[in-house]
Amino acid sequence: MRVVFLGTGDFAVSALQALVRARHGVVAVISQPDRPVGRGRKILPTPVHAAADGLGLRHLQVEDVNAEDVRRAFGDAEIGVVAAFGQKIGRAVLDALPRGCVNIHGSLLPKYRGAAPYQWAIINGEETTGVTVFQLDERWDTGPIWAQRETPIGATETAEELHDRLARLGAELIVETLALIERGEAKPRMQDASQATRAPKLSRADGVVNWSQPAFSIVRRIHGLWSWPAATCLFSSHTGKRERLQLARAETAERDGGPTADFPPGAFHPDGTVQAGVGRIRLLEVKPEGGKLMSFEAFANGRHVQPPDQLLPLGSS
Repeated sequence: MRVVFLGTGDFAVSALQALVRARHGVVAVISQPDRPVGRGRKILPTPVHAAADGLGLRHLQVEDVNAEDVRRAFGDAEIGVVAAFGQKIGRAVLDALPRGCVNIHGSLLPKYRGAAPYQWAIINGEETTGVTVFQLDERWDTGPIWAQRETPIGATETAEELHDRLARLGAELIVETLALIERGEAKPRMQDASQATRAPKLSRADGVVNWSQPAFSIVRRIHGLWSWPAATCLFSSHTGKRERLQLARAETAERDGGPTADFPPGAFHPDGTVQAGVGRIRLLEVKPEGGKLMSFEAFANGRHVQPPDQLLPLGSS
C-alpha cells in the first residue's frame, strides 16, 4: 500500500522499518520538529527523523500537521500510519487519505487511553498489556479496533523495557493489519466505552515515592516510572548525608508486616530491605544523582547502608 507515516518518538521507529521491509510504499514520513535535548540543549534529530534519513525516505517536520500545505505531501498515499506522533490529527487530514489513518497504541484499548498507557498499566498492577491498531477519529484513542496483540508484564520489567517490546509487537501488528485492510478481509470493531480507562501524561510529580503504600504498589510504581520521570527519593544516611536517589528496579521482599517505631516507612532493615506501609521492598537497581545506573548492592556497599538509614520522600525536612 502507499503509506504516509506520522511518528516522532522511539516507539514509532520499529513500525517504520517494518513497513519498508514489507515493501509498502512510504510516500512521506512526517514528524514533529527536532528540539533541544539534554543538559547541553543540543538540537538532535527526532528518532523518526533519524530513521527516515537512514532509510532514504522523504521526511517533513511540521509544527501543525493539520496545516493545509502539509496535506500536499500525501501525494497518492492510500492510508496514514500513526505512532507516537504527539499531535492531534484533525478531520481534514483523515479525509485527505482514502482509507484515513490507523494508529498503533501501546495498550489493549479501550483500557489506558492517553499518553502513558503501558506506564500506567505497570503502575496499576496489571499482569498483561499489549498493542492495538485502531482507526483514528477526531477523539483521543476512541476509534474502532482493527487488531490487538496481548503480552504479559514481567514481575521486574520496567516501562523502558516494556516500551521496546511493545514497539516490536506494534511493528509486527501494523504489517499484518495493513495486509488485512488491503485485502478487505476484516472490519474494525467498535470500542466498548464503558470499559475505558485513562492513562494521562506523566510528570515529575508522579515520581515522588510514598513509602506508606504497600510494598507491591511501590514496586510497580518504581517500574512504571523508569526511566522517566523515575521514582525519586532522598537517601538519608546515618552519617548525616542526604542525596537524591532514583529507583529503577525492585522486588517485593515481604508482603506482610507493617512499620514499627524502629522501622518506619522507608527505613532500611539489617538485611537491606526497605520497610513499606505493608511489607518490605528489596531494591535491585538505583541511580544516584549525577551518577550512573548501578546495582543496589554496589550502592549499599559504597555507602555502608545500615539502620537507621532511611529513604525519605522528596521535600522532607
